[in-house]
Amino acid sequence: MINKDVEKILILAPHTDDGEFGCGASIHKWANEGKTVYYATFSACKQSVRPEFAEDVLITEVKAATKILGVFPENLILFDYEVRTFNYHRQAILDDLIELRENIQPDLVVIPSLNDIHQDHKTIAEEGLRAFKFFSILSYEMPWNNLVFNTTCFNTLTEKDVDKKIEALSKYKSQAHRPYSNPAFIKGLALSRGIQVNASFAEVFEVVRWKL
Repeated sequence: MINKDVEKILILAPHTDDGEFGCGASIHKWANEGKTVYYATFSACKQSVRPEFAEDVLITEVKAATKILGVFPENLILFDYEVRTFNYHRQAILDDLIELRENIQPDLVVIPSLNDIHQDHKTIAEEGLRAFKFFSILSYEMPWNNLVFNTTCFNTLTEKDVDKKIEALSKYKSQAHRPYSNPAFIKGLALSRGIQVNASFAEVFEVVRWKL
């Protein structure tokens, strides 16, 4: 169980599925523990959706996926930045993050890794750190984008947590072609991380800042 003083958790997802990929099983665990989980995503990637899908399909998919994980609909916050252009909108994104900070006052913020090589992910990580520099911050793992990743925090999980992550990600029909959408990979990664700390399953995080 996460620190009992942590009641409000804010997940920052550059794109609509990043939070689920990075820490979906942990979101499910935290929600089941009674934590209030907020999920803020900054792009539905309309410009890169495959032509066989509706332009706004990822909005429908993120609503379905986060509901499975236990995020209340009113705690899902959707911004509309164009994919792969976040670095051109740093100040606007920072302003949005500061507004989230003031409105939510989270006990824990979960961001992409500061070493993530995707330009949008890196922008959210860097601006997230600026906005929440006085808060506890963890970074979630996305192995296909992480040049390096410091495994300093393990969140142990049940098989149900991992299965709920897989179920949530299955709602992203528009992203099923991604190699990392493979349920075997998702479960295998959780199994590998669990073995590292003598647990059945785990998700791993980098500790950016921890406020006791």
